Amino acid sequence: MKARLLIVDDSMVIRNLIARQMLDERLPPIDLVDLAGDGEQALAIALSRKPDFITMDLTMPNMDGEACIERLAEVLPGARIMVVSALSDKATALRAISKGAHGFLHKPFSEEQLVAALLELMS
Repeated sequence: MKARLLIVDDSMVIRNLIARQMLDERLPPIDLVDLAGDGEQALAIALSRKPDFITMDLTMPNMDGEACIERLAEVLPGARIMVVSALSDKATALRAISKGAHGFLHKPFSEEQLVAALLELMS
């Protein structure tokens, strides 16, 4: 069965970059559940589509990533969430992990870093 991934970022460029990388042969087969531009969209999509894995930006309109991670951890405790953010301070990463995130990838990132982070998230 294919892993199911939801990509959440307010930047369409980042959403599309992550989506394209899912075709990398080093990754297991992945179904793209959907793309969301903010936390409210992400929560609604996640509740209906139940992804296994989620990439999550932190700074977004309507509902930020930290609030969304906290809600997702409550309603989809089995989903594994990786923060993908330009905010690189340790406190931000620790706060996201304390709310339910499972990993952190700093923007900007290389294709190699993204593949490695996705493999770690899925292991």
